[in-house]
Amino acid sequence: MAGDGGDDLRETVIATDVIHRGRVGTFRIDTIQFSDGRTSTREILSHPGAVAIVALDPDGQVLLVRQWRTAAGRALLEIPAGTLDVLDAGMGLIEDPGSAAPRELEEETGYRARSWRKLAAFWTAPGFASELMHLYLATDLVAAREDRLGPDEDERLELVRLPFSDALRAIEQGEICDAKSIVGLYWLARLQASGAA
Repeated sequence: MAGDGGDDLRETVIATDVIHRGRVGTFRIDTIQFSDGRTSTREILSHPGAVAIVALDPDGQVLLVRQWRTAAGRALLEIPAGTLDVLDAGMGLIEDPGSAAPRELEEETGYRARSWRKLAAFWTAPGFASELMHLYLATDLVAAREDRLGPDEDERLELVRLPFSDALRAIEQGEICDAKSIVGLYWLARLQASGAA
């Protein structure tokens, strides 16, 4: 696979010091060894991974959520997304992304999708985090009425619908500045332009 080569670039972890175990991930300092024997350290957020969903309704509108992001110091407009559940930390068992995506869409938007397509997977910040984001396209949306899943207790979300063209324009105008949302919306735009959507 492209980008996997380069044994001379490989860094081997020779020691790990866990600083904090949190709800979202584990913060650690890894001591690494280069191929030439030298050592250094890397500060890492170990993360179970996440899903992000481009949800497109029959009218060509994208379902987005606005929520406060403390790290950014502001409310951001984003595609629905969520962290994969850790099923068994000792065994390293993580929730399947294909199961997590429908749950997150319903929790954050109140909608279910009859059609799902995995678009991609990408590292969100590989310089310091192990989070692998799984990107999905959800279409043929229906409102979840009975037994609807709601947001997590610590989430306050506002559902926003935008025509797809307006969502792309919102990126260009800096109104959507969240990386996963930019990747997801541009990915769909590329698919539509090529006729593969």
